[in-house]
Amino acid sequence: QVKLVESGGALVQPGSSLRLSCLASGFTFSDNDMSWIRQAPGKRLEWVADINGRGLATYYADSVKGRFTVSRDNAKNVAYLQMSSLKSEDTAVYYCKQRTTWGQGTQVTVSS
Repeated sequence: QVKLVESGGALVQPGSSLRLSCLASGFTFSDNDMSWIRQAPGKRLEWVADINGRGLATYYADSVKGRFTVSRDNAKNVAYLQMSSLKSEDTAVYYCKQRTTWGQGTQVTVSS
């Protein structure tokens, strides 16, 4: 059974950094691209970043480029989203996704 579990969300101040984790199980992690997607209150889902299976290619939404970094540790079956220079508009529930499987999400709130 494919399972994704996000963690690391928190309430932080603007300008802070935060790292989210996505622990995967039930599939061959290194064979699969992983995505991070977020949903702000009252807004549509927004794709944030992708990383390919080997971690050699990454892609970012313009809204986070230069501030967020996606990475993975295939030995641990974990994908990460390192977020820096956080803004209030980054407040959202963050999900990791593998093909059609989504995690439960982790809340990130950026507020002073």
